Amino acid sequence: MVYVLSALCVLLALAVLLLVWKLVLLRRSADALREGVQERLEEDTNTLLSIPSRDKAMCRLAADLNVQLRQLRMERRRHQNGDRELKDAVTNISHDLRTPLTAICGYLDLLEGEEKSEAAARYLSLIRDRTDHLRELTEEFFRTSALLANREADEREEVSLSGAVEEALAAWYGAFSARGILPEVDLPEEPVVRRLNREALSRILSNILSNAAKYSPGDLRVTLSTDGTMTFSNAAPALTAVLAQRLLNRYFTVETGREAAGLGLSIARRLAERMGGAVTTDWQGGVLTVRLRFPGQ
Repeated sequence: MVYVLSALCVLLALAVLLLVWKLVLLRRSADALREGVQERLEEDTNTLLSIPSRDKAMCRLAADLNVQLRQLRMERRRHQNGDRELKDAVTNISHDLRTPLTAICGYLDLLEGEEKSEAAARYLSLIRDRTDHLRELTEEFFRTSALLANREADEREEVSLSGAVEEALAAWYGAFSARGILPEVDLPEEPVVRRLNREALSRILSNILSNAAKYSPGDLRVTLSTDGTMTFSNAAPALTAVLAQRLLNRYFTVETGREAAGLGLSIARRLAERMGGAVTTDWQGGVLTVRLRFPGQ
């Protein structure tokens, strides 16, 4: 009887050890699947998931996940190809529009030198205004699509945010002076440096300041915090909190069709997100605030 009990204890101990070992393998397999899925979502790779367990249920799970990953990879590549083709098409169309627009502007210049009635002069002024608007929109499409499609736009270097803000304000000094705007600037003494694409950051700041130059009634406050947050605030009595949020939507402007293409802040947001940043808008007490933030890396 003693031998039987001893044998049963040994068998039970072996069963427990086997069960513990199987649980260990299952846990390792689960960790391997989790890490493998994460790696394959972050990187475009053709390698399949593998696990250290021969458990049928875990093997079926790995096989099903491999099927889903293959489908996801195909959808991602199709999306990337479609996005690349769309950007190329926009770039080509914008380029093709340049020639006829240049010719139209040339003929408008000739017409302005001719004698014409008051009504003809008024119509010509309207045509000139709409043509300039179309040329501005075309140029914005061309420059932005070229920037987004260019892989070099992902190349980064250490950039001083204070220096970038000062350069952008200097570039817009003439436009602000013409509108009677004297920006109030508050920059920190200590350097705030981020690894960014210099050209993309310049475009972001230019688009934000362009929006302020067009719509500010005469004020602009620019601040930079040490956490990498830039704020651009100006009075905007015609706005509401809802309209302020819509400013980041493509083609939306406060005064649709007036002088804006409705792309500036939308493009700024896309470029900022591409570099790990963010652009948000807020409206309180009749003041619009555009925030551009690049968190520390």
